[in-house]
Formats: sequence, C-alpha cells, structure tokens
Amino acid sequence: MRGKMGTGLRIFPVNDDDSIQRLSVARCERLLRGDPRESLPQNAGRRVRYALVALDLVNRKPVDVTHLEYGILCFDSKGHIDATEQEKEWRLGAKLMSPLLIENHPRQVIDAGHRFARKRYDDRYRWTPTEEIVAAIVKAIFGRGSK
Repeated sequence: MRGKMGTGLRIFPVNDDDSIQRLSVARCERLLRGDPRESLPQNAGRRVRYALVALDLVNRKPVDVTHLEYGILCFDSKGHIDATEQEKEWRLGAKLMSPLLIENHPRQVIDAGHRFARKRYDDRYRWTPTEEIVAAIVKAIFGRGSK
C-alpha cells in the first residue's frame, strides 16, 4: 500500500564543534528575506556552515534523500543575514552560467570566466562535510538504526 508522497526540506546549521542543529524552513526563509524580526544572535558576525537536504516523503515521513547542498550563511553584527554578502554571493553565482548561454558569443573565443567564478564561489560559499557530520544529519533525519 502506498502512502501520500511528497517532498520536504531540512536545514541543519553546523556548529564550530561540528554538531548540528535543525533550523525550520519557515525561519530560514524569514532570515533570507531579511525580516527584521528574525535573527540568530548567537551567529552575529559569523560565517556559519549549513546543510540543505531535500527529501522524498511518504505520509510526511522521510524515505530518501534526493539532494544535498553544503553552503555558508554570513551573518551581520546583529545576527541577521548579511545582505551585502548575500548580494555578493548572488552576483558571483550569476557568473557561473556558461558563456554558451550568451547570444552572439564568438565560438573561437574560449571564455573560462565561469570556471574561475565556480572556484571562487565554491571557496567562499561551499564546504565539504566530514563523514561524522553526514552521519549526524542522516541520524537526525531518519533516526536511530534507519538507513
């Protein structure tokens, strides 16, 4: 018997000691929108690693991980998302697009700018988790003895 299927997101900020916590999607959206009433004062002035996990759900319970992303959120001195840094990330992200998408691009010219942008983006806004962090995330999603 099949249950009701769906998708879900889980967001896990990673502390300096590599422990994880869960941040609700709604709260994260408010932070990213720049809601002045939403902040994480404990992260003021810090760059915080996070894991974003997309899941397949059956009856609202996670059954499979479909996507993992490991990024960095930058906070201002009051614990709000740093809007200036966020804009820098978005601008650099836009440079990741392949020059093939640009009309009238001469084929004989090799433009590797997007490759350099990818390296800068990954160095500044991405990170690679340890096996222990991945295991903690899996445990937080599926519980003990699952998967």
